[in-house]
Amino acid sequence: MKHSLTPVILSGGSGTRLWPLSRQQYPKQLLPLVDQHSLLQETVRRLDGLDDIVIQPPIIVCNEEYRFVIAEQLRLIGKTGKIILEPFGRNTAPALTIAALAAIQEGNDPILLVMPSDHVITDIAAFQTAVHKGILLAESGMLVTFGITPDTPETGYGYIQYGTALHEPGTFQISRFVEKPDLVTAQNYLQEGSYLWNSGMFMMRTSVWLAAIDTCRQNILDACRAAWQPESVDGDFHRIDKTAFAACPGDSIDYAVMESLSTHPDTLPPGAIIPLSAGWSDIGAWDALWHTLPKDESGNVVRGDVLLQECYNTLAFSEHRLVACIGVNNVVIVETSDAILVAHQDKTQEVKHIVDTLRQKNRPETRSHRKIYRPWGWYDSIDTGERFQVKRIVVNPGAALSLQMHHHRAEHWIVVRGTAQVTRADKTFLVSENESTFIPLGTPHRLENPGRVPLEMIEVQSGSYLGEDDIVRFEDKYGRKES
Repeated sequence: MKHSLTPVILSGGSGTRLWPLSRQQYPKQLLPLVDQHSLLQETVRRLDGLDDIVIQPPIIVCNEEYRFVIAEQLRLIGKTGKIILEPFGRNTAPALTIAALAAIQEGNDPILLVMPSDHVITDIAAFQTAVHKGILLAESGMLVTFGITPDTPETGYGYIQYGTALHEPGTFQISRFVEKPDLVTAQNYLQEGSYLWNSGMFMMRTSVWLAAIDTCRQNILDACRAAWQPESVDGDFHRIDKTAFAACPGDSIDYAVMESLSTHPDTLPPGAIIPLSAGWSDIGAWDALWHTLPKDESGNVVRGDVLLQECYNTLAFSEHRLVACIGVNNVVIVETSDAILVAHQDKTQEVKHIVDTLRQKNRPETRSHRKIYRPWGWYDSIDTGERFQVKRIVVNPGAALSLQMHHHRAEHWIVVRGTAQVTRADKTFLVSENESTFIPLGTPHRLENPGRVPLEMIEVQSGSYLGEDDIVRFEDKYGRKES
């Protein structure tokens, strides 16, 4: 009989240390940092090929802001899943508890594999071998975690010490969790040999987690039960009650439950840890990405239009312009349409302070890229000035913007590729390539793509105020209230 496994993917982080690529509205898990797939897509695909395990559609717990991008990224890799929207983050223990309530609602008690959406694992075979070991332990009622075999005295991770070996080869009891150490302590851990990095990945039967969180943090379970509404489905998404979830305490899976397993064996299920050597990284900063990616003979990692001369151990990413570097070593250069980062690799953790400063100044570069994704496609603000803005707009086949109007701006639309179906006041008509139309201020209007190829347009806005909040929405097929 085949085992069955339900992935739970936690996608709530913002990845500020990977600015300027990672932004509040488009964080690192949605970015293709390692190959053509995003980190989220790679997490979903990581279980492909497990022929002797039935992999159920994943449960993804994410911030409401990311819902349409995540749904589209699943579609692009041919996957479906249950996407649960958090109105705000409460850390991983409430997120897993909500996912467990969703998993058990149909009367089943599945094994859950909990994975952050923003990690990299390069040795998929080793990971899947560990999953095989873990599912046997989870079926026996254990709470399982995966510890990364350390190869450096890392001070940025928490550690887990393993104890007595279990009956399944390569699995152990959890001895204790320890906080992020100083360098000397980390070196001692590495030399001692029984300490593993805390990966943030877990496996357990759903009922076992719910019983454990009930014992350790009943207030979290009660708040999540009040917030979970199985019938609250918004298209492809499952919403939870905002008011009830606001009362939920925030805590991590480790602090809420896992750290108590070895100290309360009479009231909690047994804990197990599986050492894992699988090319794992949490890509916490740019230097970690440099370590992960393949390098040329000089230790350089490049992406995009980059020219290097006499450079060593340098990461250079270019999204839009030529980046030329001469005689720089151990440096990170990241170019985007609206920001450029230059940092020494030893200082990449300090990027978070740059982001904090930008937030204090209310700079938009912390929140979003110039290119903004929407459920219907995307737009790129290619030029702006006093009383005007120019956007490049791409509408996916079959997609439509909302029926809306603006109080402060008029719009001129020019079709570059494809065919647009335009609603303007009480008229609906087609606009073909190299044709244009004008939307006067205050006029209800809608843009649709009735064709089979992406619709590309140039939009010229003019008016006294050009902010995205100047929208009065009458109808929207995606159920949005915001833009």
